[in-house]
Amino acid sequence: MCFYSSIFAVSLPSKSHQLKAEIITIGDEILIGQIVDTNSQWMAIELNKIGVSVSQITSVQDERGLILEALKLAEKNADIVLLTGGLGPTKDDITKHTLARYFQDTLVLNASIVSHIQEMFSKRGIPFSELNRQQGLVPSKCVPLHNALGTASGMWFDENETVFVSLPGVPYEMKGLMVDQVLPKIQKTFTLPYILHKTLITYGMGESAVALRIEAWENQLPEQVRLAYLPSAGKLRLRLSGKGFSKELLTAQIEKEVKRLEPLIADILVGLEDTQNIEVVVGQLLREKAMTLAVAESCTGGRISSLLTANPGASDFFVGGLVAYTAALKTKELNVSEQLIAMHSVVSPQVAEAMALGVRQKMNSDFAIATTGNAGPSADQTDKEVGSVCIAVATPEGVFSEEFNFGSPREKVVQRSSFKALEMLRKEILKNY
Repeated sequence: MCFYSSIFAVSLPSKSHQLKAEIITIGDEILIGQIVDTNSQWMAIELNKIGVSVSQITSVQDERGLILEALKLAEKNADIVLLTGGLGPTKDDITKHTLARYFQDTLVLNASIVSHIQEMFSKRGIPFSELNRQQGLVPSKCVPLHNALGTASGMWFDENETVFVSLPGVPYEMKGLMVDQVLPKIQKTFTLPYILHKTLITYGMGESAVALRIEAWENQLPEQVRLAYLPSAGKLRLRLSGKGFSKELLTAQIEKEVKRLEPLIADILVGLEDTQNIEVVVGQLLREKAMTLAVAESCTGGRISSLLTANPGASDFFVGGLVAYTAALKTKELNVSEQLIAMHSVVSPQVAEAMALGVRQKMNSDFAIATTGNAGPSADQTDKEVGSVCIAVATPEGVFSEEFNFGSPREKVVQRSSFKALEMLRKEILKNY
């Protein structure tokens, strides 16, 4: 079986430019969409942690000529080359043979690797064949890396002022080798910079509007600090990144810029880092104030309840949720009158408010939020266009609502509606409670 491959490139101390890596995933499975390349994402994160920047990620087919060309370009453009996959016993696993050709090398049988495979097979009661013995073949120029979790040995090459590392494509085997051997060896071999990221999470304002608001601040950032805008449905992450050889200086610079930025986006800022998403922040607020929340959902189909309960301790504040998808259920379970629906339509601020009041009363909570809308792709039985959503928040003092158009497609409408409902509740709690 051919597991997909990924190749990394890292420069040696003799190269003058800053250490960079390139990831090349090799495998038909990725390019036809049969599997998702999770190896590259994980590797990039782990390399970044030790000060190695990934400059490019490329995917190529299981074809010798394409792999050779990818290796050639990676060596030219990057500094460490790390390959995962194509190390199995079958004919479609061509990585070792391709690397031997690239380095003008020959394959030799490594007795330690063969012994390890035989021992693994013996413990599992699996017959050992000549095909399995072939996995003990490695290029003579490599340093074998012992794979305690599998039969495919890793390989470390130090060639042409570049380090090449070949690893198995099975994720848990690759990760084991990376953590136990490859990352420590990279740290020992190279003088690495310190890389720091700080991410601020905002809701309720688009990327271009935020960029205009903070333009003057961004233009004054020091050279070693960069800003990235990372938008997704309903939220925008602002990631500050810095790289340098003094951890203390870099940390101080990043913290200084964060403090300068925070007042500029105070009204839309939810928190720092990915652990402070809107659902987490709302939960923390409710817990701190010893108040409870109930949810009535129509167009969001339970998404808000799912967001809230995905975090441990939600039972401290979340009473429960009701997905009232049809008009009949809105009437039966939430006491939304048929006359109100007939007068204003099921997608209306009036119905959203009635839903919020109904679920708050039904579940005896302090707060309630409700959504009703047309997520598409068709207009269903409403006269509202696709993307129209009404969101209501019920409080101990009353109820209010807002109407939005989140466009399309359906998933975007559901996501943005869910985040906007939580954002409205957060603002209400901070303003009045």
